[in-house]
Amino acid sequence: MSPSPLNSVKQSKVALGSYTCDLHHVENLLEHSGLHSSRSGNTHRVCESSGSIIIKCKDLCVLQLDIPGMEECLNIANSIEALSSLDEVTTLYPFYYRPSYLSLQDPWALSSPEQDFGDITVLTDRWRLSQVNRDYGVCPSYPPAVIVPVSVDDKLLVKAARFRQGGRFPVLCYYHRPNGKVIMRSSQPLQGANRKRCREDERLLQAVIESSSLGYIIDTRSAPLAQQARMTGGGFESKANYSPWRRLHRHLDKGKVLQESLTKLVEACSDQSHSMDRWLSRLEASRWLSHVQSALAAVGLLVECVEREGCSVLVHGSEGTDTTLLLTTMAQLILEPRCRTLPGFLRLLEREWVLGGHPFQLRHTHSGHSHARLRQEAPVFLLLLDCVWQVQRQFPLALDFGETLLLHLAQEVYASNFGTFLCNSDRERCTLGVKERTHCLFRYLLRPKEKDKYTNPLYQPTDLVIWPSVQPQCLQLWQGLFFRWIHNNKHLEEAREEIQSLAAQSRRLGCRLSMSQLEGWRWSRAVPRIG
Repeated sequence: MSPSPLNSVKQSKVALGSYTCDLHHVENLLEHSGLHSSRSGNTHRVCESSGSIIIKCKDLCVLQLDIPGMEECLNIANSIEALSSLDEVTTLYPFYYRPSYLSLQDPWALSSPEQDFGDITVLTDRWRLSQVNRDYGVCPSYPPAVIVPVSVDDKLLVKAARFRQGGRFPVLCYYHRPNGKVIMRSSQPLQGANRKRCREDERLLQAVIESSSLGYIIDTRSAPLAQQARMTGGGFESKANYSPWRRLHRHLDKGKVLQESLTKLVEACSDQSHSMDRWLSRLEASRWLSHVQSALAAVGLLVECVEREGCSVLVHGSEGTDTTLLLTTMAQLILEPRCRTLPGFLRLLEREWVLGGHPFQLRHTHSGHSHARLRQEAPVFLLLLDCVWQVQRQFPLALDFGETLLLHLAQEVYASNFGTFLCNSDRERCTLGVKERTHCLFRYLLRPKEKDKYTNPLYQPTDLVIWPSVQPQCLQLWQGLFFRWIHNNKHLEEAREEIQSLAAQSRRLGCRLSMSQLEGWRWSRAVPRIG
């Protein structure tokens, strides 16, 4: 792909929008004048110098811009580099994006803690909505309102927050309707080497299970890492002080390890010169699918504790803003049918990740092309989308949305026209006026014209819990993401359009498109299977 200089400048502009990129390098192709023969046989004189800019974008697309004139090439390169590395959040493109079909007066969010609490009060009176964090003074990364046990007052919450890293005391994120058990999330307790205790924190967790004999704490760190955390002031809940709770460790990599894994995978997918053995070796060396398997296995344990053991669960790692959110999100997708609808899934992401305090800005400064060793980089949200894709592939009828939505979210989280994934917390968004000065991505995706692009025409609602397999042979590389710009997806796009057409026709006739009909259509047209 070799756009003209004018298109190159346009590309540098969208560095603030849907194609934010990392400038890779600029190299000279010609350093002196000469004759150049085109494919048509015509001969013409090229300029005295020219250059090529290779741009590796955050959506994994690689662009090569061939520009006549070395000076102009360098000027364009400098412009792209400057526009793709802006430090001030308020200078980013979402603050200037003003489409005619959206208004800043439109509601910004899909849901709120108040609405979530309203759903729970219909089922039980054991929980209350606390405004203890209304000024973000107790926990900077929590929303102003949180759901906690009704028997716990705000003074106790303040003291419990001081005992948890970043003030992230245990809060409710899911109420399981069939048995009344809950999933809580928090950060690690600040036990330290002296094994400090906090009776308020102990009372808070005791209020979660009340008369139940057992609750589970799933720590997303290994036992040795949790022990090491004591040396830096962290730690875990001791058996002596949290006797009704049983602690389980399921180590999930994050940070540098996960970022390097993504980089190795992207490099392997981009190199089309190696043999089959070499490709499989590099795929295994990246360990990306191992991270997917570990995450889904930990989610399976969490779901089993709630659904089969009938116990409430607290999930945390260290900060409680990364792998913790991955587990609680995937567990709700598997347990709760409402989270498998398109609106329900977007509300789930908003509740757990946007309001839940995932530091999007820190985690997604660079993508899989980057070799920068930034401490805060971690594609945990991308790992979540991959896990959702694995579930979608194993249960093609269970989710109301398709791969197209997941691919779109994977792009939006790195570079977006919308303000949903800006900043690192709800507090920062309020301080910078994100909700008043930008548009909401999730609201946009639910507009009728957009919604049809992302829905699954084969969707058949079920109240059953879906249990994805984590066996190695059941997990696949997400080709739609990692080979998106390498393979020609024309046939897959045609197949998706045809399926959408068949589904629309079936709805008009008052019947449902079945998998058997899809299989017959697929073989009759020799179209490759989607997913």
